[in-house]
Amino acid sequence: MALLEVRNVGKSFGTLRALDGIDIAVQAGTFHGLIGPNGSGKSTLLKAIAGAHFPNSGSITFDGRDITTATPYERARAGLSLKFQITAVLPELSAYDNVLLALQSDQSLWSLLSSRTRRRLNGEVMTALERFRLADRADDLAGELSHGQQQWLEIAMALAPRPKLLLLDEPTGGMSPEERRVTGELLQPIRSHCALVIVEHDLDFIKDICDHLTVLDQGKVLDDGTVAEIERSTRVQEVYTSRV
Repeated sequence: MALLEVRNVGKSFGTLRALDGIDIAVQAGTFHGLIGPNGSGKSTLLKAIAGAHFPNSGSITFDGRDITTATPYERARAGLSLKFQITAVLPELSAYDNVLLALQSDQSLWSLLSSRTRRRLNGEVMTALERFRLADRADDLAGELSHGQQQWLEIAMALAPRPKLLLLDEPTGGMSPEERRVTGELLQPIRSHCALVIVEHDLDFIKDICDHLTVLDQGKVLDDGTVAEIERSTRVQEVYTSRV
């Protein structure tokens, strides 16, 4: 059984049919890319998986559980984490405290008020920062980090609760070519414990890190397969590459 199964999912906004019978399956331990022209439904699908939008039809199953109408909180508790396109770090807190808060998200109010978890979680916070090359910026305000470093910090925060599946919406937007390359390197180690679904316009980046690609066009699945299969797809060449 796939870790994530999206079956015949549809989503409409008034007369606009943003998703029209979408089917995808994501296996545990794999990186799955969603690509397609602007307006093809990529971000809408990601939000439907995360619970930011509820589909009008179809079903979404995660780790054997139907989450079609589950709240974002319930999905997070089940092991699903999301990083949106726009960076959402807390700029007036240190990089350290941003990760600490992410780790404390499932703690009781009493534990937070009594600061019982800060010392216990110190090792996990520093490990997360080291993994994303931010250990030397731990005490710096998140707002003082470069754009690329803020993106890495938010990915570290999204991974802090140890999700089974991470959803990333254009994580390399606004990054330099070198930062995009490093981002790919930093993501690779999570395969051992976390699958990835990623929306990205940088085709070179997504082809380098993903095992499987789903191509969307006008709210429908245009093609689906390995990177090599998608590169050979005449449908993708005719419809997608000319409009990206």
